[in-house]
Amino acid sequence: MSAPNELKRTLTPLMLWGLGVGYVISGMYFGWNLGLEKGGTLGLAIATFFIIIMYVTFTFSYTELACAIPKAGGGFDYANRALGKDWGFVAGMAQNIEFIFAPPAIAFAIGAYFNLFFPTIPILVIAIFSYVVFTALNIYGVKAAAIFELVITLFAVGELLLFAGVSLPHFELKNLQHNALPNGWQGIFAAIPFAIWFFLAIEGVANVAEEAINPRRTILFGFGSAIGTLVILCVLTFISSVGVAGWEAIVYKPDGTTSDSPLPLALGHIVGSNNLLYHLLITVGLFGLVASFHGIILAAGRSSFEFGRVKFAPAFLGKIHPKFQTPSNALLVNMGIGIIALLTGKTSEIITISVFGALTLYIVSMIALLQLRKKEPNLERPFKVPLYPAFPVIALAIAVVSFVAMTIYNGKLALVYFLILGICYGALKFFKPKHAK
Repeated sequence: MSAPNELKRTLTPLMLWGLGVGYVISGMYFGWNLGLEKGGTLGLAIATFFIIIMYVTFTFSYTELACAIPKAGGGFDYANRALGKDWGFVAGMAQNIEFIFAPPAIAFAIGAYFNLFFPTIPILVIAIFSYVVFTALNIYGVKAAAIFELVITLFAVGELLLFAGVSLPHFELKNLQHNALPNGWQGIFAAIPFAIWFFLAIEGVANVAEEAINPRRTILFGFGSAIGTLVILCVLTFISSVGVAGWEAIVYKPDGTTSDSPLPLALGHIVGSNNLLYHLLITVGLFGLVASFHGIILAAGRSSFEFGRVKFAPAFLGKIHPKFQTPSNALLVNMGIGIIALLTGKTSEIITISVFGALTLYIVSMIALLQLRKKEPNLERPFKVPLYPAFPVIALAIAVVSFVAMTIYNGKLALVYFLILGICYGALKFFKPKHAK
């Protein structure tokens, strides 16, 4: 029998693979192609190359932390233990910002997809309805949520492989070479957020560590298999999309406006928009959006739950549902914040703020790993990152460069992000100075 504020262990290794890939896979379906407008094929490719290195080295480093400290707070718990409660708060709040602000952008994309087939239903209505449905599923139980996530993730992966199978026979190298660096070398830095969008939120696997059966073995499998799958899908999707007709063809609609749906645009050049295969692939493509939307809601609930459990946020967030043993309060509050963000209509800005949160989490987590090795050399580590300290140092360096580049190119949004962090930190110090653990 679980304690009143402990989560139930039900997740298998395959479920964690489904969660890891599912958190991220919507990034293959929309948004990343806008980086081509910033950097061209070569600019986004170079940015993505370094971001892949960052995520591979980060994932293996984060796995060491997740196996040694299998707690629902993820990066918050690691930073809190290694660097103290102030840095723990920064890591946890950054993680909350990442996980709470990413779903509204995906919800809007889900609404836009459905609106193509049911134009009489407003996009916002569909998006809000999606929030309610998937929050309810997560409250009902993590095992049911993870099984659902696994099924739709398998569909989403299959759709990407089918897309590559259809488009690669039409690949031409000259399409990759055409206007490859339109804005010069600075385009590489401007494309960084869109390269990160390919992999954003994979670290959410760590947030279900408390609900994994044999977490030390299960999490290693979940992280390792997920990052391998995602790197392959990223490269396949990038090359097969751009190789059809060049990067402009998957950025600009026929009317000249930008689109965040590269796969339909690429398919339109191959089979035409009236073809049955086109409609099949577009319909199945919805699974990719749903997988990430649902999965990040799940991870966000655990992150906010841990914040409440240690009194870094209102304590009611740290309570679990007496019947379902899920963090229902945290899930409902996150839904409310997400819907408010959704109503602003500023999806691209919301994505950027989410990426700022992710990079902050990566930076603080890698510093925590390095510090824990010194501070607690005898801590039981069922998995140790290979080539230490090279892996965490490489991940840290690329994350810092990416954060600085994003700040330069998104100054106003960086200010908004720091204001959110500062206000929340100030509120913690003012309202809960003696209660935070």
